[in-house]
Amino acid sequence: MRIKRGVNAVKKRRKIFKLSKGYFGCKSKNYRIAREAVMKSLNYAYIGRKRRKRDMRSLWIARINAQARVNGLSYSKLMHGLKVAGITLNRKSLSELAVSDAAGFAAVCEKAKAAL
Repeated sequence: MRIKRGVNAVKKRRKIFKLSKGYFGCKSKNYRIAREAVMKSLNYAYIGRKRRKRDMRSLWIARINAQARVNGLSYSKLMHGLKVAGITLNRKSLSELAVSDAAGFAAVCEKAKAAL
């Protein structure tokens, strides 16, 4: 007795079409083209998840640098001063401090200056 695989093929296609919903033109209608578009999109999404971490770190550094310069330090001098002073704040929390609490960030900068 032969095995018919129609049901599985339809499931496979349905999964691709569900992922390609909203794509322009043939990319959402034609299975072969939709499959290529979905594979490319999933690849971009994977790359984007890695990229987001880099982008966020560079944003934090830019914010810290801007606020450090207001307090008379460069970013690198501030980070070195914090290390020497034994203050272990990560860039994310330092950036949050710089944005939301300027007085607190100024206090941290003074500690870093004193350590230099």
